[in-house]
Amino acid sequence: MFHNAPSPVRLLVVATMYGWAATTLNAASVWKVSASDGSTIYLGGSMHALTSKDYPLPGAYTRALDASSRLILEVDEKAVVEASKSLGKAGEYPHNDSLKNHVDPRTYNYLTRLLGLLGISPDKFSRYRPWFLALLLESPAFHGRSEELGVERYLIGRAHSNRKPVGGLESAGEHAEIFSGLSDQQSEAYLLLEFIPQSAGVTNAQMMQAWRKGDADAVAREFHNAYADFPSLAQRLLDNRNQKWMPKIENYLQTKQTCFVVVGVAHLGGPNGLVALLRARGYKIEQL
Repeated sequence: MFHNAPSPVRLLVVATMYGWAATTLNAASVWKVSASDGSTIYLGGSMHALTSKDYPLPGAYTRALDASSRLILEVDEKAVVEASKSLGKAGEYPHNDSLKNHVDPRTYNYLTRLLGLLGISPDKFSRYRPWFLALLLESPAFHGRSEELGVERYLIGRAHSNRKPVGGLESAGEHAEIFSGLSDQQSEAYLLLEFIPQSAGVTNAQMMQAWRKGDADAVAREFHNAYADFPSLAQRLLDNRNQKWMPKIENYLQTKQTCFVVVGVAHLGGPNGLVALLRARGYKIEQL
């Protein structure tokens, strides 16, 4: 989502294929959270899709997992497949309906003309809801990255090897509803953002560097900047979920379960990020 308007090449790839606090150079996107009674958890910022060149990960990730009794992700690993199926099913209109009935005629005509240049007829894209088309446009494969190489997959493999359970902060239904719960107007706006050039901000390479150095504030800031024309969606994707996760995260501390909670790195930075929310509640925060 830190990109300019998609090029025809990008659209073709998607159509034929049918998802960062000042630091020292040695810091990483991993934090230790301590309560006054000595109980601790760890927070990790993930990049959901990476390449083999991004490995090895900073050592703080393995140290935090080794010090924890369980791994907690945004969605339980067993629910990820269910969530993907739910999104796919929710992203298609019924057979007697289509995109044309749910967006402004100008939006539909623009998509028809643009995709027509690539030989993609309306019957190929009009079966999908706007938010699902937007997700396809954000496919990490376009950037040469793979979710199989993302931070979560690496940590899940290590957790399994050490027989540590893996849980989640959201159910499959809760995760899918983030997008399937959008109104027609919100969904159309989300899609249109894919075609609006963003301001000249940092590049994807700079975002990756910020993640590796633990600059979660920079990542969160750029995330919100990318949705400057649609701030309610940034709140829906980040801020609202952070608030919903807080009781569960605090419960891990209260029950003295040393967990490693790993979520998208943008969830950790900024004034509404998990690090700031936990610090405001009196917990000691140390960046590894």
